[in-house]
Amino acid sequence: MDISLFEWGQFITLLMVAFALGMDAFSLSVGVGMVGIRLRDVLKVSVTIGLFHLGMPLVGILVGMYLSELIGNAAIFISGVIMMAIGMHMLWNGFRTEERSILYTQSVGLFLFAFSVSVDSLTVGFSLGLIAVNKLLAVCLFGMMGCLLTGFGLLLGRSMAGWLGEYSEILGGLILFVFGLKFMF
Repeated sequence: MDISLFEWGQFITLLMVAFALGMDAFSLSVGVGMVGIRLRDVLKVSVTIGLFHLGMPLVGILVGMYLSELIGNAAIFISGVIMMAIGMHMLWNGFRTEERSILYTQSVGLFLFAFSVSVDSLTVGFSLGLIAVNKLLAVCLFGMMGCLLTGFGLLLGRSMAGWLGEYSEILGGLILFVFGLKFMF
């Protein structure tokens, strides 16, 4: 099978974009992993974020250019608000003494976490809808990279939690809160 230089260039470019989008999920997953996440939850969160990283740009591609400017600025702000809310919840839980369930690996919390780290994929999808690019390859790479980097971030955070003990959730909450502020401003 003969693959042209253009196709290789497109693949490498899309892979780099997928990596950049996945790094956002990675860095935030380190913070979430610090709460001592269970291994089966690592898989559940990673797959969920991978699916969001696949679906959000697909939605962006389908919606097209006329909404991209409107959503582009609002999406980053909304993502920041959600990250700050998750971070504040983690901080609050870090200072509580009774047992509690973990928000970001369960139903609504998992959905909000996956959505917030995948919003930038939506805006990238808008721009992909405007150019001649292999859209199937793009969304598959985005999903795969989001899943892999999220899993790696969660596992790294989980191992760091052992070093930090009871303060790991507080540090994880601070990380998410700061990233939320960064998204907003």
